[in-house]
Amino acid sequence: MSQQSILISGSVAYDTIMVFDGHFKDHILPDRVHMLNVAFLTPRLKREFGGCAANIAYTLRGLGGAPVILATVGQDGREYLDRLGALGIDISRVRLLPECYTAQAFITTDMADNQITAFHPGAMSEAHQVSALGAGGAFGIVAPNGKAAMLTHAREFAQDGVPFLFDPGQGLPMFEGEELRGLISQASAVAVNDYEAGMLVERTGWSEAQIASRVQALVVTRGAEGCQVWSGGRCDTVEAAPISAAVDPTGCGDAFRGGLLYGLAQGWDWVRSARLGSVMGAIKIESQGAQNHAVSRDAVAERHARAYGARPW
Repeated sequence: MSQQSILISGSVAYDTIMVFDGHFKDHILPDRVHMLNVAFLTPRLKREFGGCAANIAYTLRGLGGAPVILATVGQDGREYLDRLGALGIDISRVRLLPECYTAQAFITTDMADNQITAFHPGAMSEAHQVSALGAGGAFGIVAPNGKAAMLTHAREFAQDGVPFLFDPGQGLPMFEGEELRGLISQASAVAVNDYEAGMLVERTGWSEAQIASRVQALVVTRGAEGCQVWSGGRCDTVEAAPISAAVDPTGCGDAFRGGLLYGLAQGWDWVRSARLGSVMGAIKIESQGAQNHAVSRDAVAERHARAYGARPW
């Protein structure tokens, strides 16, 4: 395993997206929500590859990085594993559980972009069966996964001396304040969006500055407003890289983290790494789906130069 490997603990999931050619509000009666029984005809359907670990690995590998996924998939996950392997992503620590289905989200969207989502965790709930011990690596990330896996992999990274980024994401509501304080104390850095930052502050009882003082860096993404990078006792703002069109925000945070982790593996500082992350998020938002954006090092370098005045390599 390469000394520059990035160990990625997180979900590998399918996203099944259905489009309802109407509006939910016209079919859900306010006085009947206590006995809801509705069906929506969805003539358009597509299945996308998703999951935080796979999304991060996709962008990281496209940049030339060496991601190693720590995750579980189910009986329907062979196609996904074959795809990841064909991309050159290390899946040696992904475990296939034949008694489960792969984690998957079922998302129904109406014409007003309202969404009704059901998420089946499936094999993800057993991801703690995959060990991070002895995997080495330049850096790690604990991204949304089964709760037991997030706790286990954080502990194992710390035990092995692997610096890691704690990225609770949509998994944040699973944790109480004491658990979050423990995870932050083990981590080298924390990455959240602005909404999650508010929740993290509320649950830990620590301000953003206090969280930042306990780690090497706190990165707070703020969408079109860019991100804030707390490191070395200061807070820097990284402007968002310009985009041509906001096609689909799904997976933008994961693309950002792919760029961020690539920079960290190269020994870059946090601000420089966050700029690359911003470019990758901008490239992703211009494509539909979490893993359909093209990652060309030359194109990335040109976008970076236009946004920040210099090529990253």
